[in-house]
Amino acid sequence: MNVIHSGVGTVNESDIMLAETSNAVIIGFNVRPSAAVTQAADAKDVEIRLYRVIYDAINDVEAAMKGMLDPETKEEVLGQATVRETFRVPNVGTIAGSYVTSGKVVRNAEIRLVRDGIVIHEGKISSLKRFKDDQKEVNQGYECGIGIESYNDIKVDDVIECFRMVEVRPE
Repeated sequence: MNVIHSGVGTVNESDIMLAETSNAVIIGFNVRPSAAVTQAADAKDVEIRLYRVIYDAINDVEAAMKGMLDPETKEEVLGQATVRETFRVPNVGTIAGSYVTSGKVVRNAEIRLVRDGIVIHEGKISSLKRFKDDQKEVNQGYECGIGIESYNDIKVDDVIECFRMVEVRPE
């Protein structure tokens, strides 16, 4: 956020013109603009926010700034599975017969397919089964069948890393 101009006294027409050219919002504390200034602001589509309590002004500006920032995200790894066998299923594609080596694999989560330490593909899990039954998640130490959305080039010994993006709340 950039403060373009600050001053003492009521909001005047030059403040309106400055706010219009710089696409800004006018924040007033313990002031009342004249009717002519209010009409000019309406005509030029300039927003004037007036406050009588300084903490309200501070909180509103802070909330506006937080709303303007894109939320910061970080990656949370849920688990990994190693492909032990691949199966071609008609009308479905290639299914990776996998063993969950750490954490858990969750259906509809994002995945990263790693081959020899190189990321080959990033996508989503389209199906997750255990003994032909659909599962929401499969934990470490169990085997499962994993289908990857719109991707079929899966090979034995590939690693499927399951992760999700988590929004980090600003302090």
